[in-house]
Amino acid sequence: MGAIDHHSKNYTYADYLTWPDEERWEIIHGVPYSLTPAPNRKHQEISVELSRQLANHLKGKSCKVYSAPFDVRLSEDFSDDALVETIVQPDISVFCDQKKLDEKVAKGAPDLVIEILSPSTTKKDLTTKILLYQRFLVREYWIIDPEKNIISICILDQHGKYPEAILIDDKMAEISSVAIKDFTTSLAEILDFN
Repeated sequence: MGAIDHHSKNYTYADYLTWPDEERWEIIHGVPYSLTPAPNRKHQEISVELSRQLANHLKGKSCKVYSAPFDVRLSEDFSDDALVETIVQPDISVFCDQKKLDEKVAKGAPDLVIEILSPSTTKKDLTTKILLYQRFLVREYWIIDPEKNIISICILDQHGKYPEAILIDDKMAEISSVAIKDFTTSLAEILDFN
């Protein structure tokens, strides 16, 4: 699609549907963000490993795991594609409500979102997306920093807010999900591949 003059208008899911399939974009509040370059190898290894762990854990259960590229539309009104101004592609998302899924995409907040930081996405993942996921009531948001070997976990409180993130940097510490019942892992399981 080439360069987008994102100052000229707010883009919507209707616009997004006209863009070439070989290009990856997110739109947040009408502003497009390119998802190129592709993530590095370590990022991909973490994504594959966590997706595998979640898929194994969820086998035969109602919750389903999806890894990028998978479009998640977030809006208060899904009646018209031209009204949806936010489409994201989380590295990993888990949906337990099958009504939020159609043949190609999701509409509405996942129960769990996992983003793996990379140089081109760090600022957006730590600022814009944390507020976005809070606004649309994503129950649990994991932010993995592969360079610092840290996971930050944000869990929605009873007021619909993410209080201060839980930081985990002990490789052997057990990491349990609140949104995905009985799912546990550790930094060692996620980050060590050799």
